[in-house]
Order: sequence, then C-alpha cells, then structure tokens
Amino acid sequence: QVQLGESGGGLVQAGDSLRLSCAASGRAFGTYAVGWFRGSRQTPQNERESVGAIDWSGERTYYANSMKGRFTISRDNAKNMVYLQMDNLKPEDTAVYYCAAGGNNGVVTSRNPREFRYWGQGTQVTVSS
Repeated sequence: QVQLGESGGGLVQAGDSLRLSCAASGRAFGTYAVGWFRGSRQTPQNERESVGAIDWSGERTYYANSMKGRFTISRDNAKNMVYLQMDNLKPEDTAVYYCAAGGNNGVVTSRNPREFRYWGQGTQVTVSS
C-alpha cells in the first residue's frame, strides 16, 4: 500500500514557475513509476490528462508534448519524494495536479491513468493571465 500527498500548488501569473511535491508513505515506493496528471475535481480518474511520468530509478522521464521543455519531473527515493517543476506557466495549465504511483515493475510502459494504482488527492494550480 502506498499513500501519496501533493503540495506546492497556488495562484501564480503567466510566465511564473511552481514546484509541486509528491510525498509518499508506504513500503517499496522506490520500486514504483510515478506519473503526474491534471484535470478538474470533476474529471474522472481515468480521464485525467497525463503531464508526464518518471521510472522507479529516476533515470527515464516522459512528457506530454505540450509540457516538454517547460515541465521537469524528478524524484528522490531516499526521501520518498517526487517533484514536478513547472516553468513558464500558462493560463491553460490551470488544473488540479495529481501524482500517482504504479507502472509495470517500476517501468513506464504507458502514461495512461489506468496504469497507475495509487493516487493522491491533488493540489490546485491556477495561472492568471
């Protein structure tokens, strides 16, 4: 069992940066891939938009095309933490951001939300123009 909690959201202006954190508890967190997703509070879990994902080791990261070059995912397994650095934020990045743990033996084989078993409660990011 893995429990996740996101933090770091807030209200920023277009062009600003934010770093979201995902804190995990539970055994073997370091063996899971972690994905970041976004949507509204009403968006069903399996329909949330993939932001990107990172494998268990942190060596491989994957991003949605619209986030490449602006968003960076990293992790610190010693601290059970995963981070989402968001730069040059745009109003269309406004959403609730979720982290999720899963994958196939820690490998990211798909960024489909269905591949991720454990989810946090989300943190709101609002970008004003």
